[in-house]
Amino acid sequence: MRLGIDLDGVVADFNAGWMSRYNAEHGTSLTTDQVDHWDAMVDLTEFSSDTEFWEWARNGDRPGLFRHLPVFPDALPALNRLASEHTIVIITTKPRWAVHETYAWLSDNRIPTREVHITRTKWTVDCDIYLDDGPHNLEALVGKRPDRATCRFVRPWNQPVAGALDVNSWDDFEDLAKNHRL
Repeated sequence: MRLGIDLDGVVADFNAGWMSRYNAEHGTSLTTDQVDHWDAMVDLTEFSSDTEFWEWARNGDRPGLFRHLPVFPDALPALNRLASEHTIVIITTKPRWAVHETYAWLSDNRIPTREVHITRTKWTVDCDIYLDDGPHNLEALVGKRPDRATCRFVRPWNQPVAGALDVNSWDDFEDLAKNHRL
């Protein structure tokens, strides 16, 4: 099967990454358990808008935020096991300036994929099962691909989406992929 896997919030710990950098630069002590809604970075910081946050994340001419995100501990072992029987298709949304660092991150972390799509319209990539944490992405996948399995990686920043299957861990997702019938 083709497994459409999101990166940030699913494989890469986006919140731990930006918070680590923000804490180092601003002398704060933000923790990932403070994130309880999508786009919490504006509410938890001095930034007055998403635009300000993303300008900071870009980091001028140096590598930006996406280049050094930590991998969730269970993600890579699970992806490697899944890749032995399925095609791992990475489907992520990134700012234009983060495209090269995303490819470098995938390489550095040895993510087992031969197919990467960086797009805002994730539903245009044909997969049998999708795994995402973004509320807007989940709604679009369920709406545009009702004949496919869409899985919500349950996180504090997302809520159930009608038509999406909830998975709480990589073990849950592996079980779902193992038992899924086309």
